Amino acid sequence: MRGAALAALTVTLAAFAVGCGGEEKPSATASASASASASASAPSASAPPSAAPSASTSASATPSRGASASPGSPSSPGALASPPAELVRDAFAGLQATLGESCTPGNCAYFLGRVYDELHRMDRAMKADAKGPGHFPEPIALIVKLDKELGGDRSFENLKKHQTTLISTRDEINSWMQDHPDDYR
Repeated sequence: MRGAALAALTVTLAAFAVGCGGEEKPSATASASASASASASAPSASAPPSAAPSASTSASATPSRGASASPGSPSSPGALASPPAELVRDAFAGLQATLGESCTPGNCAYFLGRVYDELHRMDRAMKADAKGPGHFPEPIALIVKLDKELGGDRSFENLKKHQTTLISTRDEINSWMQDHPDDYR
């Protein structure tokens, strides 16, 4: 009886996880749970078989409900939680978080890599914004200029070599965004 309760709990948790949007792992968990309940129910064949079909039924019903939604709709599991303007705002917040940091001996590689990553996160967000990439011409142009100078080399050595350009690009984009608050709020 204890094994049946544990199997039912596992199957229920797997079904809950599927309902929360994790489709791949919970399916494997549900399959593992069903096989675990089958092996746990070998001595008594009455309770666990009824638990296993109901769990597989609920697990199969949940993904089909999510699968019927379009990929960009808010109700689909893979949908973005925020509209594109918020993405620019969020990316800008990440970029601003680097303003208080600097290249110190203990974290220079991390810092320069983070500034590079945040600049490119901003670039992707601005290009994906509902207003279009033409709405952010100067910041996008600054990132293009930086990328040309870096030559596609994101290594620490190259970022260190171009540290002044990397930091000034960040600072210029920060200034531009501060002067255009309606563009990202």
